[in-house]
Amino acid sequence: MTNELNTVLELTPLSDFVETKYVKDLTQRAQTYIKAGFPVHFRGPSGTGKTTIAMHLANKIGRPVMIIHGDAEFKTSDLIGGESGYKFKRVDDRFIHTVHKYEEDMTKQWVNNRLTLAVKHGFTLIYDEFTRSRPEANNILLPILQERLMSTSGTSEGNSYLSVHPDFCAIFTSNPEEYAGVNRTQDALRDRMVTLDVDHFDWETELRITMAKSKLPREEAEIVVGVVRSLRQSGKTEFEPTVRACIMIAKTLNTLNTTPSESQMVFRRICQDILTSETSRIGSKTNQDRVRNLVEELIDQQQSPKTTTRLNGKSQSSIATP
Repeated sequence: MTNELNTVLELTPLSDFVETKYVKDLTQRAQTYIKAGFPVHFRGPSGTGKTTIAMHLANKIGRPVMIIHGDAEFKTSDLIGGESGYKFKRVDDRFIHTVHKYEEDMTKQWVNNRLTLAVKHGFTLIYDEFTRSRPEANNILLPILQERLMSTSGTSEGNSYLSVHPDFCAIFTSNPEEYAGVNRTQDALRDRMVTLDVDHFDWETELRITMAKSKLPREEAEIVVGVVRSLRQSGKTEFEPTVRACIMIAKTLNTLNTTPSESQMVFRRICQDILTSETSRIGSKTNQDRVRNLVEELIDQQQSPKTTTRLNGKSQSSIATP
């Protein structure tokens, strides 16, 4: 049992986790559905914080956590368990010293995998990128989520079915179906969960995340976030840049102990390298050149004199509030 539970996690809050109104609202909605007995599914583009929010929600639930990462090679046995090796037992009976009686027994050893352990012990299951697993591998989830029963045929359990622990709950994440390597969710599974679409963060959330992860001052972080958000809203890239780009640019600047205002040429080079990497396919030279030129223009706009507008009673730059 000890070996089986080596994969259990006890989550603790991250010191730099940012909980804005947007994040709090999303988490509270998800908690409501979990309390009502429904699995929650966070769906959205890569880099929108789905896994982080799932971990945050699991921490709020307060139970031990099992994490499964979707994989195209998964079979059902990779979720519930399977036979792994053999168990040998040998008895040497010498009750009568002149008679030796040997008895040997060899049985197949069953090892429970993470889904079975979560169901059995009432852990919180985080199934990250579950649509990367083939639909037939995920079919075992249907009776677990609906009837609260798991088939144990072939397992070490004594009964044909294992009742789902009352504290068991499931959190799923996935990318949109048009992403490479993503399978279409079977309707029966989709119908058993509440899907919350997660989009790119709002301005304030993206800014505070960038500041927390990089330690850049707010005014400098605003320049970074402004460039990334402007590029995203331009609609001229193959892939939209995410908050990850903000973090990567800001952390690189912090590593160099500089800021966009102090080292403009360095800032331009870092933005071009990171943003062309995140928004272009490998080998897409034409698009990379276009993105580099566009990033150059956006940085020039950020560094030009800013006009000031009034928003919610506060003075803000028109560039800093995309």
